[in-house]
Amino acid sequence: MPQYYVYIMTNISRTLYIGVTKDLERRVWEHKQKLVDGFTKQYNITMLAYCEVAESYEGAIGREKQLKRLLRSKKIALVESTNPKWLDLSAGWYR
Repeated sequence: MPQYYVYIMTNISRTLYIGVTKDLERRVWEHKQKLVDGFTKQYNITMLAYCEVAESYEGAIGREKQLKRLLRSKKIALVESTNPKWLDLSAGWYR
């Protein structure tokens, strides 16, 4: 059964971007390489700060919408619950 990922990317200023993907490693690489014009390229959002697995595409989209509706303070608390130092969780993936 395929897995889907809901993820939060950030930059040095802690600007947040929430997305969904089936291939987390590929999608994070696309953000890091700035391959797609838009918000993440404009704001240099290249660090993976948080991710979680969903069992279905519908579940992932539902969770993404839920996270996007949260107050910024709640999003920050979610990241810090698993990544208190705001490390790039994808560091070392592309060596």
